[in-house]
Amino acid sequence: MLRNTDGPENQGATSISAAVPEGRHAVVLLDRAGWHTTTKLPCLPNLTLLPLPTGSPELNPTEQVWQQLRDRSLANRCDDRYEQIVDVCCDAWNAFTQIPGAIRSLCTRTWANLATNDGML
Repeated sequence: MLRNTDGPENQGATSISAAVPEGRHAVVLLDRAGWHTTTKLPCLPNLTLLPLPTGSPELNPTEQVWQQLRDRSLANRCDDRYEQIVDVCCDAWNAFTQIPGAIRSLCTRTWANLATNDGML
């Protein structure tokens, strides 16, 4: 059983839980980052935390976005200063977000659509 604590690792889960309509239940997919596997994650009655399988980056939408950023803008670079790296990453992100539907096409999974007849999740 996961404990309910007040640490910063709980802020995301607590916020999601608060946004779930009364009488509904949400499932949150988690990667295997250390802060997602800690025993300090909360146990909330309207939220199930479901870890992705180990070694499955193709299931993590963030990894899909990161792959596109690398392929389009960030690969084969050698920047001298931290500020250059930040600027290049920001430019890559800003350019990527200007492509209509880019994020949605990479991060939407048809099998994850749980809409019901009343339009509520």
